[in-house]
Order: sequence, then structure tokens, then C-alpha cells
Amino acid sequence: MSDTIQARLAAKGLSLPSAPAAVANYVPYHIIGELLFISGQISRTADGTLITGRLGADLTVDQGREAAAACALNILAQANAALGDLNRIAQLVRITGFVNATPDFADHPLVINGASDLFVDILGDAGRHTRAAVGAGSLPANCAVEIDAIIRIRS
Repeated sequence: MSDTIQARLAAKGLSLPSAPAAVANYVPYHIIGELLFISGQISRTADGTLITGRLGADLTVDQGREAAAACALNILAQANAALGDLNRIAQLVRITGFVNATPDFADHPLVINGASDLFVDILGDAGRHTRAAVGAGSLPANCAVEIDAIIRIRS
């Protein structure tokens, strides 16, 4: 991992968790050409705590942002496992964020901003991405947020 990325993580009081293992019949990441596809990462913190609940009922937007940031750290952990060095990230191309929410909850983009902001803080301009923020009636293990990613690899 590059010193700059390590310094940015440390400045935010963060460190990369271990890359979560797949829990079913899928792979956590796949490289095709210059693209790295990362499977959906749920809102599990570095200490293994799962952030659960539904936005609009159990959790505030700020708690949802924290859940999205946990997903982002897990995405970076998977990228590090796949690439051996986060400095190989040329560009975070796209994320898709799923928010476990009540039918009347409408602030999905504000929740997913927790991940978007973390990616830009840690990766700089390479962290700027396209995205979708989608509400879901439920998510695996009742997690609050799940996010997947597509990353362009530096050649």
C-alpha cells in the first residue's frame, strides 16, 4: 500500500480490515483486463461488528453514512487483496450502494455519501466515481448497507 494512502487512512484514524471472505458460492473479486470487479461488501466494521437495521426505522442518516463508510473500507481491503497495493488503483469507476430502508425513506444518496466521501478522502481524484444509490426492502443479515465496486487498474 502506498505511503500516501496509508497516511490518509491514519489521518482519519482508519486502517484496512482483513479482506472479508466470500460466504457463499461466489468470489470476492474478479479481474478482467484492466478492470477489478468487487462483489458487494456489507456494513461490517474492522472488528467484525455488523451494522444492522433499516434506515427510516432503526438508524439515522449519520449511522447509515457510517455503515456505508464501513462498506467502503471493505471494498478497499478487497482491492488491496486483489492488487497487492492500493497504489495500483487508477480510478474508482463505479459503485452501487444498496440501503436497507423503509418504503418512505428517501435519503439513500445521503447514506451512500459516507462511502463516496471516504473514497475521495483516501484515494484523492482516483476515488471520484459514478454511482447509484438504491433503496432495498432488506439486505443480507439485516445489514444496513451493501456496496459493490468497479475499479480501473493502473497498467
